[in-house]
Amino acid sequence: LQRNPTGMSSQGATLQNYNNELVKCLEDLREKRETLNKEILKEERKKQDIQKKLHKLTEELQRINERLAKKTSARNDFDMTIQETEGAYMKILESSQTLLHVLKRESVNLSKKKQTSHK
Repeated sequence: LQRNPTGMSSQGATLQNYNNELVKCLEDLREKRETLNKEILKEERKKQDIQKKLHKLTEELQRINERLAKKTSARNDFDMTIQETEGAYMKILESSQTLLHVLKRESVNLSKKKQTSHK
């Protein structure tokens, strides 16, 4: 059996070409992976920033809701006081009107009595 020296060198060259392509493909894959990894890290930082902002906004929303509840309660107290005061004032006006009516009637009666006593 004779070995073909040109065949071996041709196979070696082909093998070297495959090896070079394989190394290039691996390098491309690593570059793509690194690019993707940078994008992932960037998105994770954005996510953390948003989570911090969301936490702060949630706390602020809670404080605002607490203040609103207190202020709404105070406004309701004002409404109740105003309503009660207006009701009491209306009763005072009615009583004053009644008193004025009675006073006028008594004044007329007294005037009549005074006139009849002078005759």
